Amino acid sequence: MRHGKKFNHLGRKTAHRKAMLSNMACSLIEHKRIKTTVAKAKALRKYVEPLITKSKNDSTHSRRIVFSYLKQKEATAELFGPVASKVANREGGYTRILRTTNRLGDNADMCFIELVDYNDAYASDKPAKKSKSTRRSSAKKTTDASSAPVEAPAVEEATIVEETTVAEETPAAEDVKVEKNAEEDKKED
Repeated sequence: MRHGKKFNHLGRKTAHRKAMLSNMACSLIEHKRIKTTVAKAKALRKYVEPLITKSKNDSTHSRRIVFSYLKQKEATAELFGPVASKVANREGGYTRILRTTNRLGDNADMCFIELVDYNDAYASDKPAKKSKSTRRSSAKKTTDASSAPVEAPAVEEATIVEETTVAEETPAAEDVKVEKNAEEDKKED
């Protein structure tokens, strides 16, 4: 029975689980984004976020504590260098889990876990994207009218070019028919 046992063991013994989480944390710090199952991502979030908090205080003691969890010099140096400087103003929530489709082999829930400050798609510094206009609202059509002429000339030019090529081919085909008819008429006379 699992009364009161809230820790997800991920189907592994303690040593295997700690080694796996350590390796996943190092990969996350190095690559800033990794693909894994949702259960492992949730366990990794609990494992790596306290380490990122410790990296804000760059002292020998903090480095030794983090190194005892990660066991890789390069990952520790990366964590205390660029990662700590990026998350210096953030109070928590350093990671984000983005769910994706299920895995084909065993139908496991898959996701991406990433460091929040390194994803440019969600950066708040960028201006807001254009709102999509719908057919129902006439108010949005007037506001989006300024963006419509930019796309319209390219479409019009393409149609003009197509019309001219069709117009050139049509008379040539008619001329051939007219000439053939004229030759047939001469032969009959």
